[in-house]
Amino acid sequence: MKKIGFDSQKYIELQSARIRERIDQFGGKLYLEFGGKLFDDFHASRVLPGFEPDNKIKMLLALKDQAEIVIAINANDIEKNKRRSDLGITYDTDVIRLIDIFRGFGLYVGSITLTQYADQPSAAIFEQRMKTLGLKVYRQYRIPGYPSDVKLIVSDEGYGRNDYIETTRSLVVVTAPGPGSGKMATCLSQLYHEHKRGIKAGYAKFETFPIWNLPLKHPVNLAYEAATADLNDMNMIDPFHLEAYGETTVNYNRDIEIYPVLRAMFEQIYGECPYASPTDMGVNMAGLSIIDDEVCREASKQEIIRRYFKTACLVRQGLASEAELQKIENLMRQLKLEPENRPVVLAALKRAEATGQPAAALELPDGTIVTGRTSELLGASSALTLNALKMLAGIPHEVKLISPTVIAPIQTLKTDYMQSRNPRLHTDEMLVALAISAATDENAMRAMQKLDELSGCDLHSSVILGTVDDSVFKRLGINVTCEATYEDNNLYHK
Repeated sequence: MKKIGFDSQKYIELQSARIRERIDQFGGKLYLEFGGKLFDDFHASRVLPGFEPDNKIKMLLALKDQAEIVIAINANDIEKNKRRSDLGITYDTDVIRLIDIFRGFGLYVGSITLTQYADQPSAAIFEQRMKTLGLKVYRQYRIPGYPSDVKLIVSDEGYGRNDYIETTRSLVVVTAPGPGSGKMATCLSQLYHEHKRGIKAGYAKFETFPIWNLPLKHPVNLAYEAATADLNDMNMIDPFHLEAYGETTVNYNRDIEIYPVLRAMFEQIYGECPYASPTDMGVNMAGLSIIDDEVCREASKQEIIRRYFKTACLVRQGLASEAELQKIENLMRQLKLEPENRPVVLAALKRAEATGQPAAALELPDGTIVTGRTSELLGASSALTLNALKMLAGIPHEVKLISPTVIAPIQTLKTDYMQSRNPRLHTDEMLVALAISAATDENAMRAMQKLDELSGCDLHSSVILGTVDDSVFKRLGINVTCEATYEDNNLYHK
């Protein structure tokens, strides 16, 4: 059984109650800047075992009748065709995906706002497309001197130029497809417009990480630094909170750096700032829902090692900088971690060395480590998946789950008709072959039924995986790492 360190039900109850309190504090209307991933927070589920990836959605569903969602997207990101690295889709496409998902949960999506709008051609096309789909779209414009020129920003020539987003509910959740989308600017612009209309409204910030009431160097908070190495985020003691209350809390550098400006903006709008510190602005209750600190510490250490391998591969692919990798290496030194502290690493490397071919290893829920090697019929990932399913189903290793008579036609299709040079079955092809075999073979059926037990398992490959295998493992919920090396010396890799 997977060790649990976090109480999801307690979290949902505490978090929804905290947000209700903040709504009441501001007289019945709250703009909530929602940072991070709203419904698929797999990072949180890895570092806080017991946290469900959709916990935040469940929390919002507890506030369903009060909440509406505004999605902010930076017009420059649309113009640059910016993509989500985890999903491989553009930000504008992700906005549509998010709307469908929110609606599927029964949440009300009120509108989309285009931030830093400056007549970018792609943004204008996106705006028209959204309006054609029946969605409300608003614009926020670039403000010279943002965020330092507070006098201009909080004026009719600053926030006053922005469209006023018409909202109807007491909780307005402002979310986005990624960082830098202008969520905070959207909230503050709305406060300016609401104040001009005589409507009482407040602002709060929801960020799961860093967790404000955990120590600065707690592995959970350090894992957040590893996850945001590309953003150069850094956890810091909140000096404003310490001065105001004599209490040590943790925040991150960007919020601490921007706080004096935010305070000045609040004072310009309301005459006073309702918050004495960046920590005060937050409503995060995750730290109060940890029930086993040691479990969360160990899970976070493993996440940092995973981030190390992921970033090393990105550096090898030319998609990340050495500085990002060095930052994670420094975090590992602080916690006295080595890459080999991830149990599947040595197992995969030993199997690769013994066979002279790419290999992979996977740790099952009970701690058993299974390996797979490259063969004439199967790639290492496919072989590993089959071996793991056999182990979970109690099927002897020597039993063949897929008949060679099933594999052979697939190989012929790949090489003779699809112009593939590699006859070995990738993981997706192997799973289709297994499903076909399951129709007539009881062992194959038993193995198929164990697929969901691979979710949450750790896997390491001795080479960088191809996109197909990597995608399949992600869909199965497997935590994948790879050595930062390719199987061959080709310049082009799929």
